Amino acid sequence: MKLIIEKNRYISNKKKLLIYLSSLILGIFISSFIFLFKGINPFYAIYKIFSGSFFSLFGLKETITKMIPLLLIGSGLTVAFQGKFWNIGAEGQLLAGATVASWIALNIGPKVDLVIPLMFLGGFIGGALWAMIAAYLKSKLGINDIISTLMLNYIMAQIVQYLIYGPWKGKTQYGFPYTDNFPANAILPLIKNSRIHWITLILGLIAAVFLYFFIYRTKYGYEIRVVGENPNAAKYAGINFIKVSFIIMIISGGLAGLAGVGEVAAIHRHLSYPDQISANLGYTGIIVAWLALLNPLMAILTSFFFGGILVGG
Repeated sequence: MKLIIEKNRYISNKKKLLIYLSSLILGIFISSFIFLFKGINPFYAIYKIFSGSFFSLFGLKETITKMIPLLLIGSGLTVAFQGKFWNIGAEGQLLAGATVASWIALNIGPKVDLVIPLMFLGGFIGGALWAMIAAYLKSKLGINDIISTLMLNYIMAQIVQYLIYGPWKGKTQYGFPYTDNFPANAILPLIKNSRIHWITLILGLIAAVFLYFFIYRTKYGYEIRVVGENPNAAKYAGINFIKVSFIIMIISGGLAGLAGVGEVAAIHRHLSYPDQISANLGYTGIIVAWLALLNPLMAILTSFFFGGILVGG
């Protein structure tokens, strides 16, 4: 009689939630020791972080502002990760969307009154096209998706650097490497006395709800989940891996591109240094997606939570 030990590939959502909550508690526990080591009362420090983010009007407004790009990026990444496409490139995809939107704002904005819809459309397409490079490299050439998406971040950052120091450098920015400021009709409206760009927030909420039904109620969503859970079964079932890869990256890259539109059209109002525009939002979005158990609806909560962490931390 042989005893065969096999790795359990299925982990229930309850176990996943328990693991993530345990990790969160462990993180707080370790942070408390760091505060103690620095001579800071950990209870007071944690209280200040959360009270400043969630229990003051100004902090709550800033938390929602930070939540917006995290929601778009995080909900898109839930789709990618369910399909086991390890998209680490949301930083670059955000910058791609921001770059296309900036070009539209500066070149079409002065000529067309209703330019904001074009900026969002262009931003989505820009992020999606940049993400599709990695989809092609993986599905056609077998190149590791972690490496390709990560490297594409640096390439896109260099492209932005070239543009703001070179042909797109603003004539009204006193030598600073920014583009000219966007015209008034290319700036997103904000909720009064805040930096909350409500159009992008609504787009993020709609995207999260749509993606939930897309993943769990449509044929394409089913194919994505099958590819992620059992690639061999997907192959025998006749699921087109190339098509699924491109769908995944169009969605996740496009939503990251929308996040980029919000950052340049509402927060900065011009294209500037890559690290100012992206500000590690793409990497934080990865945590948002995993903490949401790869559920787009739960990404609404986790993006709000991490928005508060960014504001309070």
